[in-house]
Amino acid sequence: MRKRSPGFFVGFSALLLVMLAVLELNKNMIAGWLLCLAAACVYVLLCGRTERRALRALLLVGWIAAFALILFLTRPPVKYVPAVEGKEPARSETVLTRKGKVQGVVTADGAVEVFAGIPYAKAPTGELRWRAPQPASSWPGTLICDHFQAMSMQPTNLPIYDSLARIIGYHDYRISLTDNYVPPVSEDSLYINLWRPKGAEGPLPVLVFIHGGSLQTGQPWYADYSGEGLAREGVIALNMGYRLGVFGYLADEELLAESGTTGNYGMLDQIAALEWVRDNIAAFGGDPDNVTLAGESAGAAAVSALCASPLAEGLFRRVILESSTVASVEPPHSFRLLDEALQSGRGLKARYGAASVAELRALPAEKLVGEAETQHHMTVDGYALTETPYESYRRGAFNETAILHGYNSEESAPFVMFSQAKLKDYEERIRRYFGERTDEVLAIYPAATDDEAKAYWAEIYGAVFFDYPHYCLNRLAADNGIPVWEYYFSKSNGRLGAWHSGEEVYCYGNIPEGSKLYDARDRELSAQMLSYWANFARGGNPNGAGLPQWELNRDSSRLMEFGDETGMIDEREHALFAVLDKMQGW
Repeated sequence: MRKRSPGFFVGFSALLLVMLAVLELNKNMIAGWLLCLAAACVYVLLCGRTERRALRALLLVGWIAAFALILFLTRPPVKYVPAVEGKEPARSETVLTRKGKVQGVVTADGAVEVFAGIPYAKAPTGELRWRAPQPASSWPGTLICDHFQAMSMQPTNLPIYDSLARIIGYHDYRISLTDNYVPPVSEDSLYINLWRPKGAEGPLPVLVFIHGGSLQTGQPWYADYSGEGLAREGVIALNMGYRLGVFGYLADEELLAESGTTGNYGMLDQIAALEWVRDNIAAFGGDPDNVTLAGESAGAAAVSALCASPLAEGLFRRVILESSTVASVEPPHSFRLLDEALQSGRGLKARYGAASVAELRALPAEKLVGEAETQHHMTVDGYALTETPYESYRRGAFNETAILHGYNSEESAPFVMFSQAKLKDYEERIRRYFGERTDEVLAIYPAATDDEAKAYWAEIYGAVFFDYPHYCLNRLAADNGIPVWEYYFSKSNGRLGAWHSGEEVYCYGNIPEGSKLYDARDRELSAQMLSYWANFARGGNPNGAGLPQWELNRDSSRLMEFGDETGMIDEREHALFAVLDKMQGW
């Protein structure tokens, strides 16, 4: 047998480690690791029996090809995400809903009961695709609600992409032998998840959360906005799956004629979930007359629209909007008028050669799912939304009695990560958006170096898409006499920091125990923010004993900063907001 050089073993070891890392990052089954090691042993054995360089090269190609086959054959299976980690968690009490009995599971410390995957509507498939959600059917016996159901139909990537995002963006990737699977994706996704304090006596305040994801992606079981933290504060927390992308927001003339609504099926799902809460929450110990509706990013945009929807009247009392609203004259995202929506729908039909909605309904979901990017905007359809929220507030029509809202200091970070400005293109970028107002913006943000151009462009981008809409909402609320509290989240940490969505793990009380990505101040701030959110859900005012006083933002100038310190500050971007007011005709 040929003696191999040290260099051979260095190269072999490096390549083997890469292969094993790919298997881990892609969440492949354990069998993949065993087969990969076996293939490596065969490769070493065969290389030791030949002196011919060409044959050794062929063996290397064969080994790599074998790994590719192993990667495919042992790809992670599809499994439902457990509501509580650990083997055989304790069962909750049984609750009788209007459609049947449900039983959830209890957290390891016995403090919180979780009911995951309660159907609130029928699966919107077949003839129910692009129709208003239909009431769920009753079920016999007791429905065991110990796993989250499928995420709504959406484009998906190989798990390795998500793993790399955890490493590069979130910095919290963990090697584990318990997560070698991928969650299911399905049109059958209209389910409620509920967290409640075990043993607490009602009626308890209720908070319903709408997840973000540009109305294209996302799932309701993400740990950062889990309802467990709120339940520990005596608040019943819920969230739901709702239709996304083309399945939730396609607009079409035929659909409009068929039912009087189009382009808002995901929004109608959210309303159906709120109706489920109204009809069933008392059975869980909740108060149907004390419901707060919350959301982040596109979820907050959805909350903003629901504040103006006549269909949502009476389904909630107050709202929390994190990092988005559609309250400006021309909302920057997640929103469109009917003509634009119908034109987009006509384009989709043409791309698929469909002459009718029936032909589109006959297409498999997997063929249509790639249209998420073209169909992810709520629509002023004359039914779910009769006008823009701006117009509704101007005439004094709205559904909420109090508002808590705000944005983060680095909202734009994930959106400009791969398109950062440099001095040479800084002015042109501003000119493309601001047009004749460019000189006014350059006077506010006069970049002289690449670093300044990068920083200023990030701030301007965040202000246009996130900060300014909150400024608009605050003024509309104050003009209508709605109590409104606004925040500015700026806390850095070892994970997301103050990026878009970075506040969620704080305000919902879900910083992982023992995580070294957070320090003592992070945990103190999380306790404060969770208390503010829970207090607001209880009675419509975030303030409470032991907390810094959060002042009402009556003149749209004073915000509560959640950062290295907690306290009131002046709004920082009024000069740019004034330019945007001129552009939008405020």
